[in-house]
Amino acid sequence: MPWWIPLIQGIALLIVGILLFTSPIRTTLFIVQVLALYWFLSGIFEIVSIFLDRTAWGWKLLGGIIGILAGYYILSQPVAGALVLGFTLVVVLGIQALIMGIVNVIQALRGAGWGIGVLGIINILFGVILLGNTLIATATLPWVIGAFAIVGGISAIFMAFRLRSN
Repeated sequence: MPWWIPLIQGIALLIVGILLFTSPIRTTLFIVQVLALYWFLSGIFEIVSIFLDRTAWGWKLLGGIIGILAGYYILSQPVAGALVLGFTLVVVLGIQALIMGIVNVIQALRGAGWGIGVLGIINILFGVILLGNTLIATATLPWVIGAFAIVGGISAIFMAFRLRSN
């Protein structure tokens, strides 16, 4: 991989992270609208692809319709769409944390070690916190994603310069 690709990705992530901290509402709405436009166009292309390749046409049609409807809804009501997307993400992450936590605790009880058990308990607590405070978690989501974007951007920039020096 050329060194400049992770450099560009890192700079882009850094910019998005900074924008999520300095202007979280506008940046979130912009990102959600870009995602909605992608879903809308992807849905159209999915339906058009049925005419080129008829395999699994039912799934393609269903995926296309869902993409068009989701994209249209979010494009026509960006604030409500951003809230619904954020809320859905928080709920999915909370459920995933609970499931992973339970699996980890079961593994620990079957002899996988106490470390996996501690991780399981932390996952369960994280899931309970997310599901118990979905509105607060949704409201803080731009800053959490912004922090991850800044850390990821800095890491990608460092990786780019390491690739360049090799």
